[in-house]
Amino acid sequence: MQWLVDLGASIAIPVGHSPHWDLVADLEGNVLRVQVKTSAYWRNGRWEIAVCTKGGNQSWSGVVKRLDSARYDYLFVHVADGRRWFIPSSEVGGRNAIRLGGPKYAPFEIECGPPLLEPGAGRVANAASTIADAVWGDARVVKGTRL
Repeated sequence: MQWLVDLGASIAIPVGHSPHWDLVADLEGNVLRVQVKTSAYWRNGRWEIAVCTKGGNQSWSGVVKRLDSARYDYLFVHVADGRRWFIPSSEVGGRNAIRLGGPKYAPFEIECGPPLLEPGAGRVANAASTIADAVWGDARVVKGTRL
């Protein structure tokens, strides 16, 4: 969110659950639906980002939900070391995951942000609570260093 605000965008987040996008940005009169992903999974020299949902609870029915490029405009990815990408939905490949850090998505890499690891904790910060903190916290957070 901070990166989009710094570009001059107005940001809106859904009230309740939105299955296809995490935030909306009004940037220079263009309304962009943005799906946000984070990852700390490093494999074979690349960051791996899941672009599907496979449940998450004990009652999972076995249905896999994949991103539908017609239902969002950009994929914003922030990985553990702070690297970030803003990828048009039409460019997102892969059914289950994409791998970032190589040449395929290099044109969409934006400036590096803060690392996602919580200081001293050695684990990835919860993206949902970070976004909530940015929205409901004080103004220093929105203009500060967190997503």
